[in-house]
Amino acid sequence: MGPGFVTGASDDDPSGIGTYAQAGAQFGTGLLWTMLLTYPLMVAIQEISARIGRTTGRGIAGNIRRHYPNWMLQGVVVLVLTANTINIGADIGAMADAVKLLAGGPHLLYVIAFGAVSAVLQIFVVYARYAAILRWLTVALFSYFGTVMVVRVPWGEAVHGLLVPTLSSDPAFWTTVVAILGTTISPYLFFWQASQEVEEVRADPAAQPLVKAPSQGPAELDRIRLDTAVGMAFSNLVALAIIVTTAATLHAHGITDIETSAQAASALRPVAGEFAFTVFALGIVGTGLLAVPVLAGSAAYALAEARKWPEGLARQPRKAKAFYATIAAATLIGVLINVSPVTPIKALYWSAVINGVAAAPIMAMMMHMTANRKMMGKFPVSDGLRAVGWCATAVMAIAVVAMLAGMLR
Repeated sequence: MGPGFVTGASDDDPSGIGTYAQAGAQFGTGLLWTMLLTYPLMVAIQEISARIGRTTGRGIAGNIRRHYPNWMLQGVVVLVLTANTINIGADIGAMADAVKLLAGGPHLLYVIAFGAVSAVLQIFVVYARYAAILRWLTVALFSYFGTVMVVRVPWGEAVHGLLVPTLSSDPAFWTTVVAILGTTISPYLFFWQASQEVEEVRADPAAQPLVKAPSQGPAELDRIRLDTAVGMAFSNLVALAIIVTTAATLHAHGITDIETSAQAASALRPVAGEFAFTVFALGIVGTGLLAVPVLAGSAAYALAEARKWPEGLARQPRKAKAFYATIAAATLIGVLINVSPVTPIKALYWSAVINGVAAAPIMAMMMHMTANRKMMGKFPVSDGLRAVGWCATAVMAIAVVAMLAGMLR
């Protein structure tokens, strides 16, 4: 399990769980086909992210700084910082809600505790040990396979919904499709996986960027391909499990209005039993503990690379003060969002809007990078992978246009 697996798992954060739960509750198994649609798009764009990091020895923001206008870099970094910080707040709030459902107690105390744990792990734990912690946290996602096992699933309907696309003229249907696309293909994932590939190089004395050590290329690119394919498959299988669970329980019982992951867990209790409720809620906590550091870390990588600050989780805090200060600040602001007048629903909504606006231009720049032989050396991305990457970029651009058109109605 490498950076691709952790990245795929972190994609199923509490806000993503809320999106998938809403899809299952509102439309039953009718949107399962979106998981097949998004899988090759996710694999392509995340493999491209990883290849850029491993080949050049720099993250996405570092490469944008070197090859694109400064105004473009600053705009991208502002969007990523804003969206990630809002998402951190929503995810911390979702974790606190889940613990309160399970054990009772003060919501604010849980918010502060989760924020503190996330920041402390990133700042003070040695990178090799921290990377291992992130890998172990991916186990939390197996809880959603557990919930599928304890509910009665109409498997015939589920297979039909997965293999046969169902379309609708209902605006809510297309809004949910856009939300699923925005949840599964998010800018913070690009920045994180590319930067983690750079971290892996720094952590291994024998490793070098591929432009400097072409002999390492074949083995490393094979590893990246497998790691990314498996990680994104795991991510989408978890999403499938969440949609199937909520379709078989909430939708089947007429419960169609779910806005957060904690609401989904609470609604499961009377219709699916205590065990399904408990496992679902524990999954929210585990995925949040995985996703919040990824969100804060990717924001810090973007800002540090743009500002030419020393960066990297493998560095000691005293040698990358601004980088770690960004992690602490993003997490703190996320905590403060939970005591502000901004509701978690509004926070997630605006985070999705900002992510959607940022994703397509960032993806277009990444696709442009892949054809730059000065940057990629002997390892330009193949025509087939580039074609799928451009397809993913076009799909995200169309999704943004649809989202903005819906907002203007």
